[in-house]
Amino acid sequence: MGLASYIGCDIEIPIKDDEYSDEIFYIGCCFTGEFDLLNVKKYQFTTSYVYEVSSHWGIEISEYMNPKTCVESKKKLIELCEIMDSYFDKGDFFELYSCWVGEEAEKRDGELTLQINNFDIDQIEIPEKTLVRFEK
Repeated sequence: MGLASYIGCDIEIPIKDDEYSDEIFYIGCCFTGEFDLLNVKKYQFTTSYVYEVSSHWGIEISEYMNPKTCVESKKKLIELCEIMDSYFDKGDFFELYSCWVGEEAEKRDGELTLQINNFDIDQIEIPEKTLVRFEK
């Protein structure tokens, strides 16, 4: 079991099918299956499409994290926002949600809205089970 991160959006985006990639981050399955994607879509997201954001560990930014893992999560989040920004027009958005695999249908602990390319990565906290909406 691992911490998985998901994104939801209203456009189709290309995914990578190689779960054993050496890349630090990609959009495609790593930990989850179709059932997990359906649950996160049903219980957490408002969007048409759901994807796992894979990096062999989810994105979580909190004071309780191992400092090295927290730095990696910040890098992944910045890269994710850059990728998603390239797909979107003004007014579009995507949602991000991280939880332990199998907990996709559980109640979320918080919500946050950020501008996709206008936030201070060192001033935000995104613990597990927090839905984050990134708006362009």
